[in-house]
Amino acid sequence: MSKIIFKGDIVFTPTKDKFQVHKNSYLVVEEGKVTGIYGELKKEYKDYPLRDFTHKMIIPGFVDLHLHAPQYPNRGLGLDKELIPWLETYTFPEESKYKDKDYAKKVYSRLIKELWKVGTTRAVVFSSIHKESTKLLMDMFIESGLGAYIGKVNMDRNTTLNLMENTEKSIVETEEIILEYRDKSPLVKPIITPRFVPTCTVKLMEGLGELATTYGIPVQSHLSENTSEVKWVGELHPEFSNYASVYNEYKLFGQTNTIMAHCIYNTDEEIKLMANNGVFAAHCPYSNFNLSSGIMAVRKFLDKGVPVGLGSDISGGNSLSISNIMAATVQASKIKWLETDKALQPLSSSEAFFLGTKGGGSFFGKVGSFEEGYDFDALIVDDGNLGDIDELSLEERIQKFIYIGDDRNIIERYVHGKKVEEPK
Repeated sequence: MSKIIFKGDIVFTPTKDKFQVHKNSYLVVEEGKVTGIYGELKKEYKDYPLRDFTHKMIIPGFVDLHLHAPQYPNRGLGLDKELIPWLETYTFPEESKYKDKDYAKKVYSRLIKELWKVGTTRAVVFSSIHKESTKLLMDMFIESGLGAYIGKVNMDRNTTLNLMENTEKSIVETEEIILEYRDKSPLVKPIITPRFVPTCTVKLMEGLGELATTYGIPVQSHLSENTSEVKWVGELHPEFSNYASVYNEYKLFGQTNTIMAHCIYNTDEEIKLMANNGVFAAHCPYSNFNLSSGIMAVRKFLDKGVPVGLGSDISGGNSLSISNIMAATVQASKIKWLETDKALQPLSSSEAFFLGTKGGGSFFGKVGSFEEGYDFDALIVDDGNLGDIDELSLEERIQKFIYIGDDRNIIERYVHGKKVEEPK
């Protein structure tokens, strides 16, 4: 439907500093994009179809900037270990199973259904090294109606034998996916995905950087998640001053749109490079807690002009719910402030909400807000069971939903103006 009006209690964050609220108002959508918000409906819109959600909240859809699709079955396993032992014991053995497309389909159908359930309307996704399973995942996302960037993982060193790729084959298969999927869907696109520097040779990173810049394809990877990892990169690449510089040298650090997950131990020089290159940081608090990685100084990145969004990072993270991750983001920032640096003020609820909507959504373009011209990616939230004792303001209601609401409060989901039904 090209023209439609939504009536309800509208909440979003054009900036991180405060919620913008419109109680009992009308939101006009044309061709999948927001036209405007009105307290009273203009005559020119009187013939538009109306979806009446009076007393319910209309909020932007959630954006997950970092998750590993093939790790979905591992959620909750091995989270008493640190990063590298956890990868070796749980993650790599699970990811080797995805050469079997039937197994992949079974897992990915459940993943996509749960993303829909928890209100994630856009996601940036690691697949496995397997070309056919990656293509299957992209086709399944296209069918679902959710938006995503999906990347075939690249690894040609320092991994298990059954996940060790031939360098040339890895590059060729990545290019094949780019050519097949770059124009196949307006909502689901390829993204170049070197797992991280320790598992990628210079030749592989050079090849991937060339693909990124030649075809204008975005990039995702990991950066400074764990102290052992940072030390390892220094040993592998002593010719570079820091971890980020390795990616930058091979055109994998903002030469095209780029996300780096975790960013816990970035130096000031690396943060400055991220800001200058427009590289996004994906903050994954649950994963960082579970794997004893540390706490990202989100406030520092925001103050330095680095774009930041939130990631579930399953299965290092134990939950796909971005609203849960918003709460964890505030909690993590409080501990960082308390124990590490009193100059890093804790994040507010509006800032956490911004990171999980417009902050991450901006990686996709005009996504994650209800400003004019933004894609109408939205959740309809019935929060009547969360604040039914005292009457609450809209700002209080959205805080309640972030902290104590769940998928049962989400009654409808929209992507680019189209209602997304529960995936099969």
